[in-house]
Amino acid sequence: MTDTAAAPPPEGLALGALNRPVRGGNAFEETLARLLQLIRLGIVPPGEALLPERELAARLEVSRDTVREAIRSLVEAGYVESRRGRYGGTFVCEPLPHPEEGPGPRVSPDEVRDVLVVRDVLEVGAARAAASTPLTAAQRDDLATRMREVAEADGADYRRLDSRLHLTIAELAGSPTLVTHLADNRMRVNSLLDRIPLLPRNIQHSNEQHERIVWAVLSGDADGAAAATAEHLEGTASLLRGFLA
Repeated sequence: MTDTAAAPPPEGLALGALNRPVRGGNAFEETLARLLQLIRLGIVPPGEALLPERELAARLEVSRDTVREAIRSLVEAGYVESRRGRYGGTFVCEPLPHPEEGPGPRVSPDEVRDVLVVRDVLEVGAARAAASTPLTAAQRDDLATRMREVAEADGADYRRLDSRLHLTIAELAGSPTLVTHLADNRMRVNSLLDRIPLLPRNIQHSNEQHERIVWAVLSGDADGAAAATAEHLEGTASLLRGFLA
């Protein structure tokens, strides 16, 4: 009978997934995506524990509050569970959920990437064009109203009102063709979003970013509107890549 020592933890793989500091603009979303990467790639298999919050925060260069919020979201989504006591910690669930196998056909990573690339081109450009367009008082009021509606929306209405805000920004650019293409892409984006959990922390973060986008549009700051929109889209993209790709 041959003795076999327990294999060491896959430290090299874990470091490979975690060795890049999280970008500050979307700290929560990217932290969540990194943890999903560890889980869905099998670096931390079902039944095994994630690193302690303090160590995760140090490796990702984010606050412990951000790590805690990301772990709480993973608990709510059914990916991990918290155990108390001497041998407590955050453990990967077994079996894992499969949101990508929800309603409709399975989505490939290439399809996710295609949807996100088109969205970036259309929505960043729309925000820049809207901020470069002289707006009437009615248009300004309408945009502010759409932003407030999203901020006050409950979970059932959030995606619909979020889409309406983004379409309103495109409408301000004054191009019917742009609105048509953006609306088509938004339907594809929403079909992907329907496959992942609606996370309260992400909604809060998105609403904060909506304010920056709308303020830049109303101020006529084309570069600021484009930059704020790009940051906003990257946050959602991190979640979609983490859950689906």
